[in-house]
Amino acid sequence: QVQLVESGGGVVQAGGSLRLSCADSGRTFSRNPMGWFRQAAGREYEFVAAINRSGGTTYYAYFVNRRFTISRDNGNNTLYLQMNSLKPEDTAVYYCAADFLGEAPLKWQKGEYEFWGQGTQVTVSS
Repeated sequence: QVQLVESGGGVVQAGGSLRLSCADSGRTFSRNPMGWFRQAAGREYEFVAAINRSGGTTYYAYFVNRRFTISRDNGNNTLYLQMNSLKPEDTAVYYCAADFLGEAPLKWQKGEYEFWGQGTQVTVSS
């Protein structure tokens, strides 16, 4: 039903930008609120951002501070995370996740998301 594959990670210098993508090969993408999470080495999963079905409502973690933008293209079944002004502390594996047929409000809890991608590594060097 939902198969998520992230891409776009890599190594970037502090202050640089990356754009992560998450492609869904399933048939329900446009009906699922979506989220981005991250996990740094030795740390718990951390909520980054979420977006509703239409893309009209977004929700960000406090540390994003307008540096990241979550968006989606329902016509192409793809979720994005544009990350600007990256910091070394943003280094982590980034995961996209689907809140399968979820309802408002947007969720920040990891357990509310039923489907996950395999993750993409983002490394920010100082």
